[in-house]
Amino acid sequence: MGNPKGVTRDFDRLERRRLNAAKLFDKGLSQAEVARRLHVHRQSVSRWHQGWKKQGTKALKKAGRAGRKPRLQSVQLEQLSRGLKEGPEALGYGSGLWTTWRVADLIQRQTAQKFHPGHVWRILRSLGWSCQRPVGRATQRDEPAIQRWKRVRWPEIKKKRSGNVER
Repeated sequence: MGNPKGVTRDFDRLERRRLNAAKLFDKGLSQAEVARRLHVHRQSVSRWHQGWKKQGTKALKKAGRAGRKPRLQSVQLEQLSRGLKEGPEALGYGSGLWTTWRVADLIQRQTAQKFHPGHVWRILRSLGWSCQRPVGRATQRDEPAIQRWKRVRWPEIKKKRSGNVER
């Protein structure tokens, strides 16, 4: 069970609400009254009350982080960000284009952590990087020759409409 797309939960606020319920339980209020005061469903209050009776307020604390801890620490992510800004040429690559394979190589060189190139894009996105496509222009591009071709040669070879076409 998750949240709808775009909906985030304020876990601190939810925990404060449960702890407020514990204070009200201490005062001897009924579950129904606690539900009315906190504007929550009675079933939720019933669940909280059961936990509170068994373990006290400790049962109403938030669970903490879900899932596996990240393999890269914030210091390592900052180091990676600096390495990305230096460009792939700093690692000895021939072009200035970052690929996921190259970023995985950078991560391994800097942190000794191996990442599959298919996972690297998640790290890049967390750093604020996005997928970019390079402009498809040749490095040996001769602009004057291109302009000359467009002005002179193209009009010569371009098909022209014949004059006797009916509409």
